[in-house]
Amino acid sequence: MKYISIVLLCILVAVGYGIVHDQITAHLCVEYFTIGHPPVFNTDSPTLLGFGWGILATWWVGLLLGILMAFAARFGDRPKRSLKSLLRPLGILTCVMAGFAVLAGVMGYFVASAHLVSLREGIASSVPANRHVLFLTDLWIHLSSYGSGFVGGAILCRHVWRSRTQPGNDAD
Repeated sequence: MKYISIVLLCILVAVGYGIVHDQITAHLCVEYFTIGHPPVFNTDSPTLLGFGWGILATWWVGLLLGILMAFAARFGDRPKRSLKSLLRPLGILTCVMAGFAVLAGVMGYFVASAHLVSLREGIASSVPANRHVLFLTDLWIHLSSYGSGFVGGAILCRHVWRSRTQPGNDAD
């Protein structure tokens, strides 16, 4: 049951991050979701798209992280990590991801504004020209969140695994 609790916590954290993240990016550039994504949700509402894509695009990331985190925290004969002991590290991971997303968004905005990057044809003609910079900003934000989440999640799992050999960890 403790394994499942860790998996569920990671899904909850990922989905929570995804919803907040996609609320911001959907309100920044709704075309990123209405044109740049498959038409899963029959709406142009940034709020509804933020909720829908925030859940759909992140639950599986949370599941993957949760399985790996449960293994790192509970598997084998080493002292076990409690669910509570994982809250702070998961909070730090989400803050780091958010920080990278903000930095990537700012960088994406400036490089797109300077025409150093642009949308390729195929999608460029579908997105209104005055929305290209914001579309690219959203893209950079999303790529950064996924990239930092995967790398940070791997680092976090390694940290949790290694912490189980040290005295004073939060065993239960």
